[in-house]
Amino acid sequence: METTLGKAGLGKSWQAEFPEATPCVHCKGMARIGFVAHEGIGESDAPVYPRDKVQFLCDMHENDGGVGGDFWLHDCCAVAVYFCKKCLKVTALYNQA
Repeated sequence: METTLGKAGLGKSWQAEFPEATPCVHCKGMARIGFVAHEGIGESDAPVYPRDKVQFLCDMHENDGGVGGDFWLHDCCAVAVYFCKKCLKVTALYNQA
């Protein structure tokens, strides 16, 4: 897993680019981008086959599709971490390949 600081990481996404800011999930203030943690996007963390070991977060647990409340990631992910201007608590957005 790699980490990219600030706005430079917004495009390190498996889907649409992450926003520069997002509403805080704690106080509804404005949370600004801190960093993006991403896996499987760069050459240094590209998938190695066969995937017979814990290589990515999705490999850590089984994904039972929410049966009994048991969700987990199904593929490589990217996580944008934001810090609120008002309360300084963390809000995170993520997506998967």
